[in-house]
Amino acid sequence: MQPVESFADAVLGWYAEHARDLPWRRPGVGPWAVLVSEVMLQQTPVARVQPAYEAWLRRWPTPAALAADPPGDAVRMWGKLGYPRRALRLHECAGALVERHGGSVPSDVDVLLALPGVGEYTARAVAAFAFGRRHAVVDTNVRRFVARAVGGQGDAGPPSAVRDLAAVEALLPAEPARAAQFGVAAMEVGALVCTARAPRCAVCPVRDSCAWRNAGSPPYSGPARPAQTFAGTDRQVRGLLLDVLRGSEHPVTAEQLHRTWADPAQRDRALDGLVADGLVDPLPDGCFALPGERDRAGHPDRASAQAPDRQVARPG
Repeated sequence: MQPVESFADAVLGWYAEHARDLPWRRPGVGPWAVLVSEVMLQQTPVARVQPAYEAWLRRWPTPAALAADPPGDAVRMWGKLGYPRRALRLHECAGALVERHGGSVPSDVDVLLALPGVGEYTARAVAAFAFGRRHAVVDTNVRRFVARAVGGQGDAGPPSAVRDLAAVEALLPAEPARAAQFGVAAMEVGALVCTARAPRCAVCPVRDSCAWRNAGSPPYSGPARPAQTFAGTDRQVRGLLLDVLRGSEHPVTAEQLHRTWADPAQRDRALDGLVADGLVDPLPDGCFALPGERDRAGHPDRASAQAPDRQVARPG
């Protein structure tokens, strides 16, 4: 492999010319916006995140603004981004930022890790991308790019935090700001060039030194990743149940939820899971609401009688 500095120079040079114009990368974006983007981007494509990110920050431009609203509003606003517990964790995080840090996002990784819902990846990403700190930031795209370019492997294989962080750390430029920029640039190369199924080696900034390409691009021979399905899973049922709650301005009846799925055992299991995760509040009268919204508009029958012509709010 070429020397570390020239490897980083090549990646950074490519990024300067080819980076996508994404709102969380623009000049002047603050740490709270970076934190929101990193939480939303976990396991979710950029195309789905961008409109949700922009709508979220229009409504809640600061942690204090989010913390002042009930958590159910965060779940409602999350819409169909998936993994809605992230919305609850982000709401909890906003509250902690107000209580512990005066509404500001801290720059230290260890302090960030003490916040609700902030794990190792998110803490490092915020410290690097929002504050220019020198930290290795490793996502799926970075792992694959480094595994090929440095390790000569067709894919990264099962994740190992210690191994993966060490591999990326060895590639970071010494200067913190360049190291932080290298982190996002490596992600972009992995996302747009060193893709999983059809890598565009001809336009890769490190194609001449890539260990995998120089070895003849051998196929990956490590442990197979388990196939992920969605249709028919509890996760799909959970999403359907939340859709009903997000689409209503008031608590919903059990019968309304029962109509979402034909299998009562799976439906009840999914609903119990949502309650256990804090995403749904069961009410004493047998109705269900998003967290913190049980008193917003009273019972469904009373709300309907009071406002028969009111339009039901739909998630954006």
